[in-house]
Amino acid sequence: MQYFIDVIIPIPLKKLFTYSITPSESQFLSEGMRVAVPFGKSKIYTGIVFKIHNEAPTAYEAKDIHQILDETPIVNQKQLQLWQWISNYYMCTLGDVMRAALPSAFILESETVITKNKKAIDESDLKDDEFLVYEALHHQSLLKIHDISNILDKKNVLPIIKRLIEKEAITVEEEVYEKYKPKLVRYVKLHANFSSETALQKLLDDLSRAPKQRDVVMTLFSVSAKTKKPVKVSDLSQESEASTAIIKTLIDKGILEEYHIQTDRVQYSGDDNEATKNLNTYQKSALSEIKKSFENHAVTLLHGVTSSGKTEVYVKLIEEALNNGKQALYLLPEIALTTQLVTRLQNYFGEQVAVFHSKYSSQERVEVWNHVLQNSAKAKIVLGARSSVFLPFDNLGLIVVDEEHEQSFKQFDPAPRYHARDTAVVLGHMHGAQVLLGSATPSLESYFNAQQDKYGFVELMQRYNDVLMPDIELVDIKDKLKKKRMKGHFSDRLLEEMTETLKAGHQIILFQNRRGFSPIIECKTCGHSPQCPNCDVSLTYHQYRNQLRCHYCGYHAAMLQDCMACGSQDLDNKGFGTEQIEEEVKLLFPDNKVARMDLDTTRGKYGYEKIITALEQQEIDILVGTQMLTKGLDFRNVKLVGIMNADNMLNFPDFRAHERSFQLMLQVAGRAGRTEERGKVLIQTYNPHHNILQQVSTNNYVEMFKEQMNDRYNYKYPPVFKQIKITLKHKDYNRVDAASIWFAKSLRQVFTEHVLGPESPPIARIRNQFHKNILVKIPKQQSLAKTKEAIIKINNSFFSIKDFRSVKVILNVDNF
Repeated sequence: MQYFIDVIIPIPLKKLFTYSITPSESQFLSEGMRVAVPFGKSKIYTGIVFKIHNEAPTAYEAKDIHQILDETPIVNQKQLQLWQWISNYYMCTLGDVMRAALPSAFILESETVITKNKKAIDESDLKDDEFLVYEALHHQSLLKIHDISNILDKKNVLPIIKRLIEKEAITVEEEVYEKYKPKLVRYVKLHANFSSETALQKLLDDLSRAPKQRDVVMTLFSVSAKTKKPVKVSDLSQESEASTAIIKTLIDKGILEEYHIQTDRVQYSGDDNEATKNLNTYQKSALSEIKKSFENHAVTLLHGVTSSGKTEVYVKLIEEALNNGKQALYLLPEIALTTQLVTRLQNYFGEQVAVFHSKYSSQERVEVWNHVLQNSAKAKIVLGARSSVFLPFDNLGLIVVDEEHEQSFKQFDPAPRYHARDTAVVLGHMHGAQVLLGSATPSLESYFNAQQDKYGFVELMQRYNDVLMPDIELVDIKDKLKKKRMKGHFSDRLLEEMTETLKAGHQIILFQNRRGFSPIIECKTCGHSPQCPNCDVSLTYHQYRNQLRCHYCGYHAAMLQDCMACGSQDLDNKGFGTEQIEEEVKLLFPDNKVARMDLDTTRGKYGYEKIITALEQQEIDILVGTQMLTKGLDFRNVKLVGIMNADNMLNFPDFRAHERSFQLMLQVAGRAGRTEERGKVLIQTYNPHHNILQQVSTNNYVEMFKEQMNDRYNYKYPPVFKQIKITLKHKDYNRVDAASIWFAKSLRQVFTEHVLGPESPPIARIRNQFHKNILVKIPKQQSLAKTKEAIIKINNSFFSIKDFRSVKVILNVDNF
């Protein structure tokens, strides 16, 4: 009987590709294993076996696979099920999902290998370049493409290789190579020949003429007796103060024996487990309500105000899941948060905590993946950012999604454009696990689901230790400007509070949601401002590098000395970012330590950690930052939070602007006064009577929810209607314009209403590509699956039109 396998390949194929396998291969293969498969003319790709069957493909002849790469599956059944759901729901290919899910070290690549043909040829027929390559193959059995580039000092060597193949001088093969290399640590022990007392005594006598070597052997005895563990070469070298060369000599003489042990790249080296904290009355009642809610609802929303001790409630639930022999997944929106939480969780659960996020190298991620796959004791609890939902859980009992309202849970580019919170809910359903969503400012969607009794709902409205909620005050900067009571971007009220706070020995956080020094540089003479050549946006001035930068495509240029349009040297900056605030604070408070936390200062692997640790250890008095600061961080000594300008966020052209502003301001306010003394929050604004600002100042979530839901019902936005955003991109404006009109027209023929657009977004050109957006709104009674089917049909017809083939179409489900 002929066997076939459907393989997922991580290049955007519209369907699975079928390959044939032999009956003997079918015995070794199972779903979820990796195979190397030929694709195209000579390339070899890594694929994941999706299905084994015996139906031959009808449209093409199935090729044979190249080789089987695993002995056991690296992707389990439940993962394949989740991949299928993501592919269907978010309208992307399984190849896209595979590319996002697997650590890159698992996706092996093939490399072209050139070897000399056994058949003799006439060397006089070869041109100079060809002869050099052929000559090199006399000395080396095989060459890779980059080797040939180095020999000929040329970038494009493919024409030369092609000519050599035609002359039958060389043969070309594809070789698959493994990217993951386990970390091996060198250890040493005394050779077995010296295990008897007499042999050992003789050895020490012989070494009396080589005192340094004798010292190394003596140190080896004392270290192994003390630790009762294998001895590393590096430790032995350090303890005996001998160079590795001396140890190598002892190995060469056969006195010491070296061996290697495979170890993890990321290891926990903490103390013994700390007992988890006792919960207060409010936390206990919230915990019992959550457990009760889980009896009827698979998903529960915990609405707990900032600093109410939600983390301790999560810890108790995780503890319970572990006691039941289950795995737990703790999802966070930002890598910045994992720093503080890893320490807290490791103090409780020791090495059972594994961390998984994009700042880890691909080698480190493979190790975490393997631990989760093997249900190892080192990965009972996984703490990670959104990509953690793809890990191969086998026995998942609990998923905690902390700060569930955060936009960072949504992946925008590249596909799959999934939302980790919604994916976690589906993952929980597949495993029969309990899902807890926690936030001080829940998203309207989750709160709406709780109101509709789709989710369970629990409130925790008391701060830990009965600390009072911060006192929130609105400062009218329009009035302050009139009365000349502003110093730079600081009102007299904010400066007064800052002076008092610093005097009392407390710390301050200043929030400005824009990095750089100034978003616009303008000529005072002619009004010209430098624009990005690739995007329709002005360049942001970054003072620390004296550069103008585009935050969309990364273009940068040196700061101008004079205007490009009229040559005037009178340049002014408009608006302000974190850099400018940092500079002003340094001038206003020269005796205090000021630091900045934004994308520019946290680029390194430990960038976040350094700043957060410095603030915790009170080495920083004033921290200026962007929205990184808002997310669940716990600083004990911060007494004052200043929001420099609330209007930027409120006046953003997005249907969620008001909801987001409310969440952002309340979250940043929550960093203040988390111990005995009441915190203070000052919000500077030109419009203190704005409804959202009034609701923030009274911490009135319910009122904000009602008001925003009213708008959502009126204007047909989520969570009342579902929506799919279709973005078309092309470097030629006329082409993308014609294409978007055709696409929208086709959609309107299927859906008579609820199709908006095509419209140019606020920034119409990014990276030299013009954008056009079409929005499809889907009412509750309309079938989502059939709507997607219709959109895919239109999309396929769209690509059959010759003029539109070069236009890129992005389908984004739940694009908010």
